[in-house]
Amino acid sequence: MTRIVLFENIHPSALEVFNEAGLTDVVTYAAALPPAELRDALQGAELVGIRSRTHLDAELFSALPQLRAVGCFCIGTNQVDLNTAMLKGIPVFNAPFSNTRSVAELVLGETILLLRRIPEKNDRVHHGHWDKAADGAFEARGKTLGIVGYGNIGSQVGILAEAAGMRVVFYDVEAKLPLGNARACTSLHQLLEQADVVTLHVPGGSGTKNLVNAKALQAMKPGSILINASRGTVVDIDALHQALQSGHLSGAAIDVFPVEPKGRDEALQSPLIGMRNVILTPHIGGSTQESQENIGREVAEKLVRFVKSGTTKGAVNFPEVPYQDAGGATRILHVHRNVPGALGTLSGVMASHGLNIVRQQLQTLGEVGYVVSDVEGEVSDAVMAELRASAITIRCDRI
Repeated sequence: MTRIVLFENIHPSALEVFNEAGLTDVVTYAAALPPAELRDALQGAELVGIRSRTHLDAELFSALPQLRAVGCFCIGTNQVDLNTAMLKGIPVFNAPFSNTRSVAELVLGETILLLRRIPEKNDRVHHGHWDKAADGAFEARGKTLGIVGYGNIGSQVGILAEAAGMRVVFYDVEAKLPLGNARACTSLHQLLEQADVVTLHVPGGSGTKNLVNAKALQAMKPGSILINASRGTVVDIDALHQALQSGHLSGAAIDVFPVEPKGRDEALQSPLIGMRNVILTPHIGGSTQESQENIGREVAEKLVRFVKSGTTKGAVNFPEVPYQDAGGATRILHVHRNVPGALGTLSGVMASHGLNIVRQQLQTLGEVGYVVSDVEGEVSDAVMAELRASAITIRCDRI
């Protein structure tokens, strides 16, 4: 029976998917575990489900030879050593679409709140001031929203913003088809100099670290607003603090930070703390009941399809083989080093044992190849042992 271990309070919708598929050996943990406890908890697990706080590194993968696949019940996969997982024959799945609406709604809401100076007004009322002045408060209608990163979330933000009457421009390093009336900018600078509100929707990593630095902030329109619900390393927080203090920016909303608290009782350390024109949220862009339910179902379904049929469609680190109905008595899943003659070697071993290959699908990615073979004939333990012993084999399983 396939053993599944889930961490960090993954939504019950995932359990429903596993149970419907007959995968009932599921162990759940409400939180992330320290490395030593994590290793013990994963002994014997073939599938693991995590969110952002559980880190799977090369040392852990080496200690878990039975692990077959990882499900990241979130968008990001930075917490997993993806290359090591690939070289171990372990596909990693995530949920790139399920929280799109939740993040987009948060960004639009923060846009309206900041344009109307609601955070400041709210704070003043709480402290005994009845400030009804309209100075510096604006409608969203007619303002320009600049979207940096026009992917799944960025494009949806644009659709919602247009419905509120905003003009939408975007910048992306790749050519993207505009939705609605959105217009592409040819450079980040071109976007920054015309947007009343700039919202960031780019991945993390070295390519986007401090993308919004002092120079970029200076290029923004005086009195404009910055929103970051992407990755904490994208914005130079000290430079943002200075731009807000000087009045060059009128406000900001930050949901992600370069260094985030490890638990709910730990305080955020940031120079933005206490600024009345800044909305600070604890990395909750996708934290709605709807998105968590959708994420639980989406990732669990990908793991089930992999276990039941070997399909790796949607894996972020692995050759993608799409779903096909079984064409033989047994399906062999073979992960191998991507070297000349690998497929011939595999087919030769199967032929030597009298197996007839009914259908094969092969995909490669970098150093790794993945073959799904439907065969007729008896796939005995001896056949599996010979396939696993081959010099080209990384791992081999049968369904």
